[in-house]
Amino acid sequence: MDVRIYRPSKSAMQSGRAKAPAWVLEYELKTARQPESLMGWTSSGDTLNQVSLNFETAEDAVAYATKKGWVYTIQPAQERIVRPRNYVDNFKYVPPEETAKA
Repeated sequence: MDVRIYRPSKSAMQSGRAKAPAWVLEYELKTARQPESLMGWTSSGDTLNQVSLNFETAEDAVAYATKKGWVYTIQPAQERIVRPRNYVDNFKYVPPEETAKA
């Protein structure tokens, strides 16, 4: 069985990094998702796509998948890049680049 281990990004409603989501182990889809004919909802023939397991660290998730004998793929976490900015930078004059005259 193939599983995917990743750390989900924070939602758009969060501004800080407190209570960041832990690492998640999810099963890979065996069947493609397709719209249901009656309601138009997206459905899949595989019920394992509803299962997700949360772990504190990636090593815990890897140990669990190894213990079960699953083949796993780890997606590295996206780290936040903080660029320090000052309010004064909004009003600095930046001269336009001069175009080369030929």
